[in-house]
Amino acid sequence: MTGLLIYQHQLERPGNFSNLIWILYVPSGLLLGGGFLYYRYRSHVSVQDDGVKVSTLLNSVLLDYDSIRSVKAQPLRQHFMDRRSRMIAPVMKQYVDKPALFIRIRGDETELAAMHKRLGSRLMNEDTIAVPVPDADAAAWEISSRLPYRLGQNQGGGRRKKRRR
Repeated sequence: MTGLLIYQHQLERPGNFSNLIWILYVPSGLLLGGGFLYYRYRSHVSVQDDGVKVSTLLNSVLLDYDSIRSVKAQPLRQHFMDRRSRMIAPVMKQYVDKPALFIRIRGDETELAAMHKRLGSRLMNEDTIAVPVPDADAAAWEISSRLPYRLGQNQGGGRRKKRRR
């Protein structure tokens, strides 16, 4: 529309202020669309050789594989239980019943507080980071395949045999 008005020399007329809105309207729409694309590009989880990178719009955190306690794929509703249900953003309501990636972190309180400050309270609660991703099961499998093998961690299995009397 702006190009048409410029071509017809309508924007240059002195008393025609209603057409001047197009000069501001179109670039602001393009700027908003670019902001949405930038947000989508920056908000993701990537599995790298040195750790898992959780990125938000402005910040990112690199989690070493040694600091990850466990990885699961669960519905996002699990993260917003009890009083946290008011923290669900309207944009995230469509993802609440879909699987999300849950990463439990091990570390002292200062490290967890620094991560919580960078990621925010919507993504991180106590020692758990919940991120909605398109394929949570594949991401959980990829991360858990890179976790170091830990002796002494309960891996499940059968019951012990009873002692003979």
